[in-house]
Amino acid sequence: MANRDHLGEFEHIVLLAVLRLADHAYGVTVRQEIEERISREVSIGAIYATLDRLERKGYVKSQLGEPTAERGGRSKRFFRVTAKGVSAVNRAQHAFQKMIQGLDSVRSYS
Repeated sequence: MANRDHLGEFEHIVLLAVLRLADHAYGVTVRQEIEERISREVSIGAIYATLDRLERKGYVKSQLGEPTAERGGRSKRFFRVTAKGVSAVNRAQHAFQKMIQGLDSVRSYS
């Protein structure tokens, strides 16, 4: 039976941002990473909705950091990619590589 728990494009991008940020991945930094790297503006709500969905799928885990004065005593919610999440990224990357094989002309489409 095929694995139906695939990654959507935005989920894939968010997972890659969390991987890049390592111990510094929370909503605001994930958003900044995406905007800086691929020039895609996204709302913080979309980031958190996606992180919550990825956590339900078991692809990320979150934990609260220490409360900070600059955030009015609130804690940041930090995310890290799980082994299952790394596996999902690898499967998606492999699928893209297989699908693009032989499509050298894709770069010439207008």
